[in-house]
Amino acid sequence: MRITGVEAIPVRIKRDESYLGLLPAAADPQAYFLRPPYRALYSAYFETVFVKLSTADGMVGWGEALAPVAPEVVQQIVEQLLAPVLLNSNPLDGNVLWNAMYDLMRERGYYGGFMLDAISACDIALWDLRGKMLEQPVYQLLGGAFHERVPCYVSGLPKPTAAERVALAQEFVAQGFSAFKLAAGHGVQADAASVKALRDALGAEAALLLDAHWVYTLDEAIQLGQRLEELSVGFFEAPINPEDVAAHAQLAAAVAVPIAHGETERSRYQFHPWLLQRAADILQPDVGRAGISETIKIGAVAESFNVKMAPHLSVGLGICIAATIHAAAALPNLYLLEYQPPVFEIANLLLEAPLHCAAGYYEIPEAPGLGVAIDEARLSALQA
Repeated sequence: MRITGVEAIPVRIKRDESYLGLLPAAADPQAYFLRPPYRALYSAYFETVFVKLSTADGMVGWGEALAPVAPEVVQQIVEQLLAPVLLNSNPLDGNVLWNAMYDLMRERGYYGGFMLDAISACDIALWDLRGKMLEQPVYQLLGGAFHERVPCYVSGLPKPTAAERVALAQEFVAQGFSAFKLAAGHGVQADAASVKALRDALGAEAALLLDAHWVYTLDEAIQLGQRLEELSVGFFEAPINPEDVAAHAQLAAAVAVPIAHGETERSRYQFHPWLLQRAADILQPDVGRAGISETIKIGAVAESFNVKMAPHLSVGLGICIAATIHAAAALPNLYLLEYQPPVFEIANLLLEAPLHCAAGYYEIPEAPGLGVAIDEARLSALQA
């Protein structure tokens, strides 16, 4: 069986709320915008790109890249650079194809960023196609599931005040969730106070996590890290600029709270110095940027350093979420997987059959491949 079709589909779906809460009133829906204190570009839409691989006998494999801005860039890379490698290839040659795609632009310095995002979407689609060909769920092809269900944490708590965040967390506690991550980065005192409000309200048993979105200096991160130790925080994510591995290593040595890193990295090569320098205690590759194949390889290298995995899962939609669930299930060193309720709801609208997450766990799809498929008619209707 050979691949006869490669299609990349950029997607924009209107939204009123994001991971960080309500969109700014002045946000231009036709343009990207900044959201201080964070420095990244944001969109008024859910943006992503799906990849559809097809065979002559009508079999289809779906993939998705994490593309929160400029999904057309990934589309062009897939259709112009990667499609010639994939067309007429055997989907079972997954490792060969990953390396062939990775090598195309390697000597020109394109071994991260959009290039790896595009490769990851194709890699996910290849796993989906292989699972359907062999009539097995992807997690089984990865060697089996270490978890009957995948444990997760509620990410974001997008409310403007501590009292509202506590109230929202308590709503999830009533539904059986017990792990929560705050979007922080508002100053050492403010972030510590936000976490303390949750700890006081939820008690010692709740797992509390903090994402600082790279806003702190080393000294500030050490100050906040020491406060987070006292509050028994499960991990301190993205505290310092991601290029500064040495500062993260100093931070990890100075505080007992685990340091988490990884949404910016795409390959085992990029994670290697973090492991060698003991700069991160928990790795967070995003399957929409690293693919299934590389995420599993990163997990294996991390395991050899006794480092846990907590895959990042932000605004990827149904295909990305399903791929991440399969990869997470196959990781022996899994800590927790991210869960964003507003994104999950939109993601399910695009699927022929929904994914399930309840009481702190994702259900693992059991149908062949990823176990989900895009409803193309619904996708067309929801596009902005």
